[in-house]
Amino acid sequence: MNPYLPREAEIVERIQESDNTFTLHLRLTDDRPYSFEPGQFNMLYLHGSGEVAISIVGEDPAQRLLTHTIRVLGRITRGLAALDVGQCIGLRGPYGRGWPMREAEGHDVVVVTGGLGCAPSVSIIHHILEHRDHYGHLSILQGVKHTDDLIWQAQYDAWAALPYVDVLLAADVADPQWHGHVGLVTALFSQLRLVPDKTIGMLCGPELMMRAAADGLHALGLPPQAIYLSMERNMHCAVGHCGHCQMGAKYVCRDGPVFPWPEVRELLGVRGY
Repeated sequence: MNPYLPREAEIVERIQESDNTFTLHLRLTDDRPYSFEPGQFNMLYLHGSGEVAISIVGEDPAQRLLTHTIRVLGRITRGLAALDVGQCIGLRGPYGRGWPMREAEGHDVVVVTGGLGCAPSVSIIHHILEHRDHYGHLSILQGVKHTDDLIWQAQYDAWAALPYVDVLLAADVADPQWHGHVGLVTALFSQLRLVPDKTIGMLCGPELMMRAAADGLHALGLPPQAIYLSMERNMHCAVGHCGHCQMGAKYVCRDGPVFPWPEVRELLGVRGY
């Protein structure tokens, strides 16, 4: 299959999650098989405008549905936000290196996210809950700038009610009804029940947050090779040809977006990378 040619996907359902964030449930209109690994992404093509890389939140194999949650940031995402049920877009993928779900089997997993970093990490949670006997304790830490930025509150409540799952939420600015932590998500590390040599950390969100979270988990005893980060860059081709997503010697689309911390540790926060 030509990796540059998109397949047609119909919008089956559209959900407005917040003022600037929406979810599309898509169904491929052809009969060719599709599968992905948690942490991979698709290129969504808006006819006449171009493409944008969007993480895959999940799928419903029985209904042949793929889920993408999108924040409106530019011309293409604004165009996608204007579409409705029944309209079609292009889709190609999946691309990239996903989360180390096989390596994490038999381990506890700590998921730390910031902002819409929750979208790429949802595939981790779905995978663990679908294969519950393969994983230990699951800790989900989500930080947002303002409580209004938190989407999927009902989903977090449902996860928190499950055995061997902890959900810890933080907001920099909170409204009076907020019951979570007020401040940085890394302040929640003191509440983690860690067995460092049996724990894998998976981080997604703003780079400054991920730097602090990786340092914090390492200080609690996690070895660097047990910490993984999902990086974000401006990906145009998704196959490592155009160079737009180059980060040092790495291409985020081809070598990532998920990287072991030692591979990118020296690149985080470096201007130009």
